[in-house]
Amino acid sequence: MCTTCGCGSGQTLIGGHALRQHRKPGAQVHYRALVKNVAHDPVHATIDFGAGPAGAHAPGLSQARMVKIERDILSKNDAYANENRSYLSGHGIFALNLVSSPGSGKTTLLVKSINALGGSLPLAVIEGDQQTDNDAARIRATGAVALQINTGKGCHLDAHMVGQAMQQLNLQDDSLLLIENVGNLVCPAGFDLGEAHKVAILSVTEGEDKPLKYPDMFNAADLMLLNKCDLLPYLDFDAGLAVENARRVNPEIQVIRISATSGEGMEAWLEWIRAGCRKAIAAKRP
Repeated sequence: MCTTCGCGSGQTLIGGHALRQHRKPGAQVHYRALVKNVAHDPVHATIDFGAGPAGAHAPGLSQARMVKIERDILSKNDAYANENRSYLSGHGIFALNLVSSPGSGKTTLLVKSINALGGSLPLAVIEGDQQTDNDAARIRATGAVALQINTGKGCHLDAHMVGQAMQQLNLQDDSLLLIENVGNLVCPAGFDLGEAHKVAILSVTEGEDKPLKYPDMFNAADLMLLNKCDLLPYLDFDAGLAVENARRVNPEIQVIRISATSGEGMEAWLEWIRAGCRKAIAAKRP
């Protein structure tokens, strides 16, 4: 659970089991961090603040209280997400939630994708950042409609924010909606926005172990774009290992290796979008 907004939705584990699985449901358990290997090697011990039922720690709150807050927040968000999804599906709109760490190249990839589509699809963009409208301005420079959401201290978009943005954008039927979430590999994983898919963007300037360090995000995503592949000759980055790690977390995740600079993988990415749009239009309720 994020101590800023209370977000979270369980925990994806890579091997082993969670200590919280042995707690009695609803028990008033006060948090105590799990310290691993301290008896054998105190220098290399791990203090695990995600070992309790809530999967997180907040000073002054019991694990049971944190779980209740999380459930309340997420149930309200899910209700808004279902409203968004119903509207989107009823109007044949294919919505994608793009998630990544800061600096992965989301906005550049969006700009190049919009330009490459060349107006063949009606589309709109929702930009999420804590402050500034810099990214929305970059999107508008392509001629696309873009609305900026500033979250302040918030670390992610939620379904209510996106629903308000959708109303203001007056989205066209049979169109594409691209949602660029706040740069953060933790909190956006737990919040459904009503999108058809989460798309995780991992750049090769990051580590191959990112999917293992932030498994909830890659577990929630249906597609991973391995971005900035034009830089691979200059980096000590094992692209195969990065894909292998993503599939350890989520065996079903699709992967496209891509570069907005060189154009590698762009056509595969654009065809994936087009196929999603065709499916959304075909499934549109009368």
